[in-house]
Amino acid sequence: MDFYSQIARNKRMTYILFLLFFILIGFLAYVVSFIIDWYFGAGFIFFYSIFGVLTIIFAITSYYSSDKIVTSISKAKEAPASKFKQLHNIVEELCIASGLPKPKIFVINDTAINAFATGRNPEHAVVCVTVGCLTRLSRAQLQGVIAHELSHIKSYDVRTMTIATVLVGMAVLLSDMMFRMFFFGSLGRSNSRDSGGIMIAMIGISIVLAILTPIIAKMITFTISRKREFSADAAAIQLTRNPEGLATALEVIGKDTEKLEAANKATAHLYISNPLRGQKLLMKSLFSTHPPIKDRVRAIRGH
Repeated sequence: MDFYSQIARNKRMTYILFLLFFILIGFLAYVVSFIIDWYFGAGFIFFYSIFGVLTIIFAITSYYSSDKIVTSISKAKEAPASKFKQLHNIVEELCIASGLPKPKIFVINDTAINAFATGRNPEHAVVCVTVGCLTRLSRAQLQGVIAHELSHIKSYDVRTMTIATVLVGMAVLLSDMMFRMFFFGSLGRSNSRDSGGIMIAMIGISIVLAILTPIIAKMITFTISRKREFSADAAAIQLTRNPEGLATALEVIGKDTEKLEAANKATAHLYISNPLRGQKLLMKSLFSTHPPIKDRVRAIRGH
């Protein structure tokens, strides 16, 4: 397997997906601002600027507090070295090999097998594993899982996914605002003058966008996540020089039917494998946060 080519290809695709994300939010904000200006006579430029400022504020807030937010939501507790000696040893070994500073180490008290990394950069990073990882994986398998998470940190994937999550939130907020404006719109200028065909067309477009935007935004986020998982798998094998460690760990995780209780739809994309077991989703391949484990194992083993 040409790991360098795979990593480079996945990163290029991620840049393209982010460009689509910003275009989507920009267009949605444009439509919302147009409707507000038409109904209430407010300044189009003013509202369009407000949406931009809000997006930046949300991004900065999440950027600086992402690790605390995620560990709190996940009910994770910091793991003392005296109690989790092997875990700390593995993290230290891999950090020395990769040149990364040692991240904070957290544990989730759950027997499901899973792990995630978060934080804004390698100097402010967190690696978190479940008790299931510690009790049901061999040392080599646990090493593969930790290497995967450290690879996310080294390539700034955790920052990328945090920003993506913020953008999804902004897209959903704007689409919800559209629906609310339709209820209040009758109080605006639409009663005092003929809306005309343009306004009718804009309302139709707005309704379609309000319905489709959250779906499209989630699809883009999940696609970014899937691309990053392949990239982190490749980088982890470079780090451990033991493809079977990660491959067999993923196989064990794939057979685990236990749902991780602390996980939710907001954090699912951060984990090494989808923690929301048993989901019944339409178009599952598009809405899954992770690529199929069998595809990841096949890529690791090169067949």
